[in-house]
Amino acid sequence: MAHSDTLPPRAGAAHLAQAPTRVRYVVMLLLFVTVVINYLDRANLSIAAPGLSQALGLSPVEMGLIFSAFGWTYAAAQIPGGWLVDRVSPRLLYAVALALWSLATVLLGLVGSFIGLFVLRMAVGALEAPAYPINNRVVTAWFPERERATAIGVYTSGQFIGLALLTPVLAWLQHALGWHMVFMVTGAAGIVWAGIWYALYREPRQSRANAAEIRHIAEGGGLVDLSAGAAGPRARARFRWGDLGLVLSRRKLWGIYLGQFCLTSTLWFFLTWFPTYLVLYRGMDFLKSGVLGALPFIAAVIGVLCSGTLSDWLLRRGASLGLARKLPVICGLLISTSIIGANFTDSTAWAIFFMSLAFFGNGLASITWSLVSAIAPARLIGLTGGAFNFIGNLSAITTPLVIGWVVNRAGFAPAIAYIAALALLGALSYILLVGKVERIEA
Repeated sequence: MAHSDTLPPRAGAAHLAQAPTRVRYVVMLLLFVTVVINYLDRANLSIAAPGLSQALGLSPVEMGLIFSAFGWTYAAAQIPGGWLVDRVSPRLLYAVALALWSLATVLLGLVGSFIGLFVLRMAVGALEAPAYPINNRVVTAWFPERERATAIGVYTSGQFIGLALLTPVLAWLQHALGWHMVFMVTGAAGIVWAGIWYALYREPRQSRANAAEIRHIAEGGGLVDLSAGAAGPRARARFRWGDLGLVLSRRKLWGIYLGQFCLTSTLWFFLTWFPTYLVLYRGMDFLKSGVLGALPFIAAVIGVLCSGTLSDWLLRRGASLGLARKLPVICGLLISTSIIGANFTDSTAWAIFFMSLAFFGNGLASITWSLVSAIAPARLIGLTGGAFNFIGNLSAITTPLVIGWVVNRAGFAPAIAYIAALALLGALSYILLVGKVERIEA
């Protein structure tokens, strides 16, 4: 820091030798809680679906359309959302987006028609679009490369921990008070958290992190000055088609884009149709399905935490960045193909086992955002994240629709086979297309 030049020699030495603070771990916790709320607001419809569909007389095809409504706008808004992430402070953008999508979630509990549910789920999808590009933007600024996969693993685990712990609670809430309350409670929690995020989050140089922590982050590859913008105020103020062409023209980026589509296809099965699979196909009641339905999410938590820890451990042990980041992803996608085992058993216990094993694999593969951090052009972190999440979350549209269409005609077995095949395709994408993991210059 410049002001250290004015200090006496001993004071300057003490200043340079100060222990780094650990403010970045507080940031990790803030991201974790935000992701818990984010995924509760994505998955609350699946928890309410069995009761909601019976109360409103909705067919599997109609439920598939409602499930997919989130994905249409979520995917469409990714690139605009990523563009915003490169220009608007995460402190402000996250707080506004979180408050608005939570308000739309509350309103879901007040409607009782197909059209109302469809439109409001589209609103939730559009407003959640900047969330994961913001997460990636924050960890890129706050964490050195050797800690980044662990940070991503911890906040990503929030999408599973929240569902694992709170799915039984929300199932009970629906059973006791009706499906409306599932939306109202989760939405209210998000509105409160939006205020907390705005009050607590700061960029590295505006935070309570000391010079030693900022130096530790910067020397390890963290982009602590990302808020300043590499391209300057004028360039950052306008959209460039050439930038979009860049992030859509590189083979290694298409490798992670396609891999993400396949990875999130499994995720969206669990976020939409899985509770209905347990209740209608496996014959469980609402409360039992809520308890057993939490087991795959617990397995996914274990997978996520193993993934980030393993990846950073490999990096510290001298493995290349590509091996450390890609190995958990490829292994996880291959493990996810085990979901096909549920088609070959009449035992509910074995079906839950195969589902849990597959979702463990999905969690193990979930540090894919670490590859965005490592590969994306430095000045286009948000736009690359938007493109990555846009293509990846087209599965939020296709998975609910394909499964709804297939279930309506042939039952769940072909739908499960579809999810297994996509997991295999995702592994092949990382093996064959990504290549060397290195930052693209722009």
